Amino acid sequence: MDPFMSDTPLVYALIAANVLISCYALYVDQNFLQQSLFNIGAVVKKKQYYRIITSGFLHGSPMHLAFNMLTLFFLGPAVENTLGTLNFFFVYFGSQLTAIAASYLAKRHDMNYSSIGASGSVSGIVLSYCTFAPFSLLYFFGVIPLPAIVVAIGYIIYSMVLMRRDGKIAHEAHLGGALGGALITLLLSSGLLNFG
Repeated sequence: MDPFMSDTPLVYALIAANVLISCYALYVDQNFLQQSLFNIGAVVKKKQYYRIITSGFLHGSPMHLAFNMLTLFFLGPAVENTLGTLNFFFVYFGSQLTAIAASYLAKRHDMNYSSIGASGSVSGIVLSYCTFAPFSLLYFFGVIPLPAIVVAIGYIIYSMVLMRRDGKIAHEAHLGGALGGALITLLLSSGLLNFG
């Protein structure tokens, strides 16, 4: 086994799970996708709470999946190495919960509202990284070096502006996941939370 992978097992397990589940839903069983995505009506009226987690392993397109998994691949190992695997678990899935909570608060009157994707969790990992390495350089579009703190602030502002517009992208989930990831990381760093 690659020693690098053994240091960050959860990152690679999550990438594998996202790829396998998303590809199955996209190319093999569309019914599985419909039964697993986050839908406010299904969660509120039918109590299908499992959708809060399963929706985070589904993606609407190969590009959506690739963008999220590449981001997780590049930043996830640093977060898992810094926080430890168990704390990384709580940041990742805590960010998913705060992302879904933000979507619910923004869209709670629309019982037909649905969303999918690991973007909330991945946004949480990005902001988690930015909280403990604020002056490290992240490469915007792979070429423009920016301090992580600038990326974090820009991402929050960008999400806040775009969530006011109607569209297919759940910017409120991105914002909720990002803020959740940062908050959980700060609580872990301060010792107020400690899972591992």
